[in-house]
Amino acid sequence: MSRPALLDSSFLIDLERETAAGEIGPARRFLPSLRGRPLVVSIVSVEEILEGAADERAALASLQRFAIQGLHLTQAQRCALLQRRASRRLGENDAWLVATADSLDADVVGADRAAFVRLGRRYLRFR
Repeated sequence: MSRPALLDSSFLIDLERETAAGEIGPARRFLPSLRGRPLVVSIVSVEEILEGAADERAALASLQRFAIQGLHLTQAQRCALLQRRASRRLGENDAWLVATADSLDADVVGADRAAFVRLGRRYLRFR
């Protein structure tokens, strides 16, 4: 089985905007490279999407096509360890995302090189 792809809110926002506009932008061009992989969204990214959504119901409906990963003790322990060991702390949401990716052995699809550079080859920059 292929390694899961954990979709950051930057990717999800671009994907939704491109789809709504009928455009083929960076997110929609990148999507075929994920074919065959489990696509996962962290509950933290769900919160970020809902926070900025003009239509919460439509945003939730668009997220239902992905597996949604909650936060549990495993992610909390990894997040705490990650922040303790970091020479420069990550933002809280990015730390939760990295901890979730670690616990799932997933790659992260996003556009924030500074936050996810520590993942090395497991960071998939879509733009």
